[in-house]
Amino acid sequence: MTKKKLNSFSGLVFSTNPEMMREEEPEAQETLPPAQQKLKVKLDRKQRAGKTVTLVEGFSGSEEALEELGKKLKTKCGAGGSAKDGLILIQGDYKLKVTEWLKDWGYSQTKMV
Repeated sequence: MTKKKLNSFSGLVFSTNPEMMREEEPEAQETLPPAQQKLKVKLDRKQRAGKTVTLVEGFSGSEEALEELGKKLKTKCGAGGSAKDGLILIQGDYKLKVTEWLKDWGYSQTKMV
């Protein structure tokens, strides 16, 4: 039996049109000042193998500002976590501490859920 050699370009389409592959850049979202942010802090265990995580929801602003706030909170808690899509996730039960820190940092409309 003979083996067929597959072309390394199989399935690719080439075009000479410069507009074809141009991607639109997403608009940079303006970060609101802390006093105008409406953040919600809650605990969650769903789909996390029974482990508790603290969620901070409702951040509106740039991804860089979200990452910075997430890093500050994770450092203060001494825990791991992530920050993306307007949501900060911190491993462990830090609901009261996170709420206090956010209020100290000027996030006046913070709610515990």
